Amino acid sequence: MHKIFCYVNCLQNKLVVECGDGTPDPILGVTEAFKRDSNPNKMNLGVGAYRDDEGKPYVLPTVRKAEAMIAAGNMDHEYLGITGLPDFTKASAKLAFGDDSEVISGGRNITVQGISGTGSLRIGGNFLARFFPGSKSVYLPTPSWGNHTPIFRDSGLEVKGYRYYDKNTCGFDAAGAMEDISKIPEKSIIILHACAHNPTGVDPKPEQWKELGKIIKDRQLFPFFDMAYQGFASGDPAKDAWALRHFISEGHTVALAQSYAKNMGLYGQRVGAFSLVCSDADEAKRCESQLKIIIRPMYSNPPMNGARIANLIMNTPELNAEWKKELELMSGRIISMRTQLVDNLRKEGSNRDWSHITDQIGMFCFTGLKPDQVERMTKDFSVYLTKDGRISVAGISSKNNAYLAHAIHEVTK
Repeated sequence: MHKIFCYVNCLQNKLVVECGDGTPDPILGVTEAFKRDSNPNKMNLGVGAYRDDEGKPYVLPTVRKAEAMIAAGNMDHEYLGITGLPDFTKASAKLAFGDDSEVISGGRNITVQGISGTGSLRIGGNFLARFFPGSKSVYLPTPSWGNHTPIFRDSGLEVKGYRYYDKNTCGFDAAGAMEDISKIPEKSIIILHACAHNPTGVDPKPEQWKELGKIIKDRQLFPFFDMAYQGFASGDPAKDAWALRHFISEGHTVALAQSYAKNMGLYGQRVGAFSLVCSDADEAKRCESQLKIIIRPMYSNPPMNGARIANLIMNTPELNAEWKKELELMSGRIISMRTQLVDNLRKEGSNRDWSHITDQIGMFCFTGLKPDQVERMTKDFSVYLTKDGRISVAGISSKNNAYLAHAIHEVTK
């Protein structure tokens, strides 16, 4: 492989930057290989985007209605403020913390619009790297979403990890997580997936969340919640926000990144929000001024259209009620695909315990397939997934569920 040399002339001095070849994104690589495959039975289970039971991209009816309202409103395209669309950020805070949240009524939160979940995480990473008074180390669950590491590393934080997933059970390693977290240096930052952990689909139970919260509080760690699937995991936005709200009720001050890519299907609109829960309203105002300073040179101000769509869905009672039914439909289809897959594996004659498939939740499932089995899935059955055995359950339909079960049984029997 060839090295690339970049030369930058700066103040008459030549700065030489040696750059390695970029590592291909594993999920995009799966998609490219899938596109080249001519097998009519091929399946792409790599991409984390919801599909209907026909395998087609799904645009929520509420989104279409909100788009029509925007078009009929003859709205302008002026710049938003640095912190985004005010009605949208207020609605995002209520969705996360609850309509009757003391955090909101007490003015203890500052919520700004971000560029989906990724951009919201980056705002938080930059803010903490600059102002967090404790350690500049951030601890991720192992494994975590692949983009977490570069986001926080490039924000100026040192990325470390704690045990989370138990490969032997395909479930939550509660003992390992709690042991590791109890040893994290005090006043460090810890990343928590609020629900539908990506990539494993494994979430702690409420009692385990309570125990984690106590350890985190005792260690004076700062919780940073990533909530990319609120309402999409269980179909109930309040249930999916339970862990976040519990931490706040126990006196934690937290950071939060929200995304509307999955729960509203606004993938390309890049709609998100970043929040800080502070000790009091004065601290929240000071944090807001510093967040503006961070955002201004980053992207100046956020995009408008997607925020308008999300705002109308959250703030129009009829649309909001309809959206919650759509969440139930999407999450329900995914839960149904999990159940059908386990049933079909039993019909294939598999005597393995596949209960982790239905125990896990959300878009993704860690199947427990080993790399050599994944390779056979692709080579012999044209089923494309990442090497760690993760599948996007949203890519399964009632038409190909039995075929997937057959392929899994063939490589695991």
